[in-house]
Amino acid sequence: MDDIKLAAIDIGTNSFHMIVAKILTNGHFEIIDREKEVIRLSLNAEEDKKYILPESMHRALNCLKKFKEIALSHNAEIRAVATSAVREAKNRSEFEELVEKNCGIKIEVISGIEEARLVYLGAMNAVSIADKKTLTIDIGGGSVEFIVGKNGEILSASSLKLGAVRLSSMFFPDFKITKDSIKECENWVKGELYRVAEEIKKIGFQICVGASGTIHAASAMIAANLKNVDIENFKLNNSEILADELDEIYQIIIKNKTPEERKKIPGLDEKRADIIPAGIIALREIFKSLNLRKMIVSEFGLREGAIVDWIIKKKILSENVLSNFDIRKKSFLSYIQKFNFDKKHCEWTAKLSRDLFFSLKEQLNLQESDFEYLELAALAHDIGYHISHSKHHIHSYYILRNAEVFGFNDLELEIIANIARYHRKSGPKKNHFEFYSLPEEKRELTFKLACILRIADALDRTHRKNIQEAKAYLTSKILTLIIAYEKNFPEIELWSLNRRKSVVEKYFNRKIECKLIKSSDYESVSERN
Repeated sequence: MDDIKLAAIDIGTNSFHMIVAKILTNGHFEIIDREKEVIRLSLNAEEDKKYILPESMHRALNCLKKFKEIALSHNAEIRAVATSAVREAKNRSEFEELVEKNCGIKIEVISGIEEARLVYLGAMNAVSIADKKTLTIDIGGGSVEFIVGKNGEILSASSLKLGAVRLSSMFFPDFKITKDSIKECENWVKGELYRVAEEIKKIGFQICVGASGTIHAASAMIAANLKNVDIENFKLNNSEILADELDEIYQIIIKNKTPEERKKIPGLDEKRADIIPAGIIALREIFKSLNLRKMIVSEFGLREGAIVDWIIKKKILSENVLSNFDIRKKSFLSYIQKFNFDKKHCEWTAKLSRDLFFSLKEQLNLQESDFEYLELAALAHDIGYHISHSKHHIHSYYILRNAEVFGFNDLELEIIANIARYHRKSGPKKNHFEFYSLPEEKRELTFKLACILRIADALDRTHRKNIQEAKAYLTSKILTLIIAYEKNFPEIELWSLNRRKSVVEKYFNRKIECKLIKSSDYESVSERN
């Protein structure tokens, strides 16, 4: 294997982290460089004013430029993922464009549950948990992620807006704490935790693992204050946080009312002194809500998980990394099962979409990996019927765009949702903001795939699988469809295709012609063409 290196950047609410990893021949990785900078992208807790401020953007751009130079010095490919602050910001598109223009870095904005999944992947490579039913918890700046998994299979994932920066801005805006503000914060966290905690207790778990800054800080303070450990030689990974030790650290924190006082607490990074009360309150309430007695600390988290995820997608695997990683499709199928629509029809449409995709792949300059978007959109293109028959394609878009599924970033969900959106009615119009917010090259890919889905769906208009096979090829003026039908002449299918083909013909600048044959004659005819 060539010398492969990857830089994973975690664009968090409180701080930006980067690790540079060298991928080893067995599919594992070795961290060869790391950087961290406190940025504080957002401290505004008012729900209607979620903007990344200009000064925050300036700090972020300067940081990411440095990270880019470090990655280049290692000749490392960059993967940058953004979490709570960016995904909630009303000006996130502006931020993403500025980062790409000024730093040459494309950001993946990920959902809370995808963040949880990546944290779990990271923890699996730091703590021996693969064969145990494990609850993994990550307390970030904007949110807290909970994930229950075993042997790489994710059983449950949740994300709550209880991050240390967010809670600080809500209850300790000047970072000074009082008895009243502590109580208000504790009550808020307890109330927000209740539903998720009850669900986790029903599922059950054998061990609990914690990751991220607040949990790392708690472990370091326990070591320095309660165990007299030299913090310079303290081994964070696989250290433990016991409930009674956390209570003692909580008491130390709340006795120090200001950031300046808290900076003197042994084991605490001075840069975290302002937000540590909120973080410790959240962690302590999590312990109480889940009846935790012990938490094992993982030094690895989101960014290491992003590395593992990349290794898996590139198929640079060893048996020890994880055994089950068709997690994207598995999670997607599990999600759509909850909705009421004709799944058998959608499965057949996906089959016809596959036929058409691979017959046109070379001529349309498509990559094999692009089929995943088309297949998932086909499998769920009618999911909008769960809401209403009228405008069900638009309902399909919104259900899929907001799907809580593992393994997908925001851009990928936008692509899948838009493919489903255009399986019927008109093509994209200038006022279709969601489609035109896609990068130009992704818009082209999305509508190519939507055209294929449009044809495939028309060819199963009766939902009876009368069309058994379909292939296509392009000439300078014609898009020819070779259609094999089973028994009955496909009158309704051709009628449906005729109604929908104008959008496809306009996009490809070719007229559609059909060659109809019996299924028994299909192979010989299609081979000649």
